Amino acid sequence: MRYFLGADLGSTKTHIAIADETGVVVGFGKAGSGNHQGVGHNGMLMALQDGLAQTLTSSGLVVAQLDGAGFGIAGYDWPADKPALLGVINQLGLPCAIGMVNDAVPGLIAAAQDGWGVSLISGTGCNCRGRDQTHEREGRVTGYGYHMGEFAGASELVWRAMQAVSHAWTLRGPQTALTAAFITYAGAKNLADLIEGYTTERYHVGSEAARLVFEVARQGDEVARALVQWAGVELAEMAKAVIRQLQFETLTFDVVLSGSMFAGGPLLIEPMWATISRFAPGARLVHLTLPPVMGAIILGMEQGGLPVSPEIRCKLAASLEVVV
Repeated sequence: MRYFLGADLGSTKTHIAIADETGVVVGFGKAGSGNHQGVGHNGMLMALQDGLAQTLTSSGLVVAQLDGAGFGIAGYDWPADKPALLGVINQLGLPCAIGMVNDAVPGLIAAAQDGWGVSLISGTGCNCRGRDQTHEREGRVTGYGYHMGEFAGASELVWRAMQAVSHAWTLRGPQTALTAAFITYAGAKNLADLIEGYTTERYHVGSEAARLVFEVARQGDEVARALVQWAGVELAEMAKAVIRQLQFETLTFDVVLSGSMFAGGPLLIEPMWATISRFAPGARLVHLTLPPVMGAIILGMEQGGLPVSPEIRCKLAASLEVVV
C-alpha cells in the first residue's frame, strides 16, 4: 500500500492528513498557525512537526512510508519564498517528492471536478488563483488587497462602507442607514464622534463589521446595496484576470468560491456571477464544502505519480468528513 501526505498551513490553523492509495484517510493532525509571515519560519516548523507527529501516531506509519507530499502554504506568495519554505519542510525528513502551492490552491484542487479551474476567495481579505488542465501552469493576482487594487474581502467592504458614512456626514454623498448601524456598533455618541474616533483609531470598525453592511443592504438601503454589488463585481474582475491569464474564456471549468463573504448570498454572488459568465460562459459555480487539506493530499498523490480517479476523490471526501 502507498501513502500520501497533505498539509494545509493557514494563518489560524494547520491541518495535516495521510491517505492511502485508495483515498482512505488513515491519519490526521491539527496544529496552530503555519503562516511564516505571522509566526516566522520556526513557528511554521513547530506547527508542521506538531501536526505531523499527531498524524503519524494516529496512522501508525513512519515518514519512510510516504510516497508523495503536498503543501498548501499561507504566505507562499512569490518564487523568492520557495527556498526558505522548502528548507523548513526538508527538516521533516520526508523521503518523497514534495509539491508546494499557495494556500488558495488546495481548495480548488479539492472542489473542482477535474482539479483545475479558478479559486476565488473572499474572507477577511481576498485572493484569486487558478491552474490549468496540465496542473503545471498557474494564474494569479497579487493577494495584497487594496494596496494592489484588489477587492473585496470583508476588510475592503467595511473600508468602503466607512467612506460612504463619511461622505454622508460631509454631504458629499447620500444619507445611509449604515450611519446608525456603525454608530451603534462602535459605541459612538453620534456621527461626528464616530468619524473622529475612527480616524484617530479610538474606535475600531474592522472586517467583522461586514455583516452589518449585508444586513443594511437586505433592508433595502441603496448605499449598502451598491457597496455589496461593487464587492461582487470587483471579485469577478479578479477572477476574469486569472481566466484571461490561463486562456479559459472559451472553456468549461469550475470557479470555486470559499470564504465568509459568500455567506452574504445573492446580493454579492449574483452581480459577481453575471460579470464572470458574460466573460467566460462555460464557467461553473462551485462552493467549497470540502476541507482544503483534501486538495493538499491530492497534490501529494500527483507528486507520487498516482492518477486521482473520481473514486479516490469520493473516498477522500468521506474520510475527511469524519476526522476534520
